[in-house]
Amino acid sequence: MERRRVLLLLKFTCSTLALLLALTTTSWAQDRLLDPSKLNMFVDELPDMPKIKAYDVVNGAPKSKLLNIGMFNKNWKFHRDLPPTPVFAFGVYQHTATVPGPTIEAIHGTDTYVTWQNHLTKHILPSDPTIPTAIPKSMTGIPTVVHLHGAIDEPASDGNANSWFTIGFNETGPTWTKKTYHYNNRQQPGNLWYHDHAKGLTRVNLLAGLIGAYIIRQPTIEGPLGLPYGDEFDRPLIIFDRSFRTNGSIYMNSTGNNPTIHPQWQPEYFGDAIIVNGKAWPYLKVRRRKYRFRIINASNARFFRFFFTNGLEFVHVSSDSAYLDKPVTTNDILLGPSEITDIILDFSKSKSDTAILANDAPYPYPSGDPVNEANSKVMKFIILPHPEFDTWRIPKRLIQYPAADLSSVSHTRYITMYEYTSITDEPTHLYLNGKPFEAPTTEIPKVGSIEVWNVINLTGDNHPLHIHLGLFKILNQTKLVNLEEFKSCMVKINNAIKCQLSKYARGKSIKVPANEKGWKNVFKMRPGYVTKILVRFGYIHTNASYPFDATMEPGYVYHCHILDHEDNAMMRPLKFIK
Repeated sequence: MERRRVLLLLKFTCSTLALLLALTTTSWAQDRLLDPSKLNMFVDELPDMPKIKAYDVVNGAPKSKLLNIGMFNKNWKFHRDLPPTPVFAFGVYQHTATVPGPTIEAIHGTDTYVTWQNHLTKHILPSDPTIPTAIPKSMTGIPTVVHLHGAIDEPASDGNANSWFTIGFNETGPTWTKKTYHYNNRQQPGNLWYHDHAKGLTRVNLLAGLIGAYIIRQPTIEGPLGLPYGDEFDRPLIIFDRSFRTNGSIYMNSTGNNPTIHPQWQPEYFGDAIIVNGKAWPYLKVRRRKYRFRIINASNARFFRFFFTNGLEFVHVSSDSAYLDKPVTTNDILLGPSEITDIILDFSKSKSDTAILANDAPYPYPSGDPVNEANSKVMKFIILPHPEFDTWRIPKRLIQYPAADLSSVSHTRYITMYEYTSITDEPTHLYLNGKPFEAPTTEIPKVGSIEVWNVINLTGDNHPLHIHLGLFKILNQTKLVNLEEFKSCMVKINNAIKCQLSKYARGKSIKVPANEKGWKNVFKMRPGYVTKILVRFGYIHTNASYPFDATMEPGYVYHCHILDHEDNAMMRPLKFIK
């Protein structure tokens, strides 16, 4: 084993060693891991992230606007009793930059232009160049590129993993095209979020803080619904997990699970503290009336199963970036990494003066460790005692979009999820359809088409699949029988039809939860199941064509949204033809 380690180390080139020195600092190796029990819960008030309007109003009408939003290195207070934490933060200026970044509010039909500016010189977290990674030739600066998750926009503004750039655009990736991104905002109203998408660095750049909410509003459609509105009653909640060292810095492992193969990479990152809008286990004082919360799971790998300890119910009005056709009431919510749920909470129905939002999802999901005291609590609502007259309502119907139309399906695809392990049975990398990200494109749909994708999960993890540009509905989830027999065939020939998928896809069928029956851009792919989805590569609210050419380079991608998986290398290119 020692001889093998020496040989592998000799394979490191001088440039790779220089990259390790350039992209990392020694700060992550300092001090001890913080015991989360040393931090009291519910002592910091929930922040409301700053808002940036993505449009101007001229003579009463919205007009296109150019935004300049930077990525800065600064310190951030995650908890009252925790020293300031070095982070990467989005903002117009360094002193106003936040974690998460400002909430960008756009108006449907009004274009927004954003110049994302990189001011980052040295990383605050360890990285691993043995996985496919964006590497600047000069070995200086941190590669970043922003993806607006859920957006339906041109390829050049999608934030391709190879379209990265460093400080001052001094160096750029092979598919970089321009400094200013164009967001059309022509899609249905709903919830999006923006985050870094640089090749091989997504997990560390998001862990450092490069995340933020983006909302497309359409007042003429949404106003008549009567849902809670305004800064007090309509708030994004960006939730993620972090571990800290006693000096306040973010903890991330510096040694991989297979250190002779990947010195640093591990298959999933899990933090002990649960962060909401930049504060660990915050509290919020609320009135006894309805509130709207747009919840984004911005964790690297953690699933959440949210519930209230006092039995308060969730009323779902949208999922990911699209409204449901009618409200759905549940007692709990299972939310995978990058999924969004949009809910109404009616605090007038609470029988107590406090309500704790809790979590009991094992990690990794679904068969990992049970939650502990630190990661089983999310935030606390302190409910004021006096009932109020409530002007908000929950309508019986929301927004009606087309149903899944199987008669219009033009192509059926099979997407298989694989995990590969070392001789010690530790994960080394993950692929879609047995191919790395760099392999030639195999998924080439027609613009405006409707396809069926059969997503076959042969791993032990639940993988949230995200398709750029596309929206989809889940048709069914079917357990695979004689899984090892089928898996053995797939590993050999990697062909679902020749391995007779229909022979094995005959097990238990799982109903799609009512709150997830709408149009999605992420869905949780159960291990040992085939999940059939109908994918639409066109708008769901109109038959209009895209106002851009989706066939242009660099195209799009689809990937697992567990960031550690996406980086190594559970992501594939997606190109379009007319």
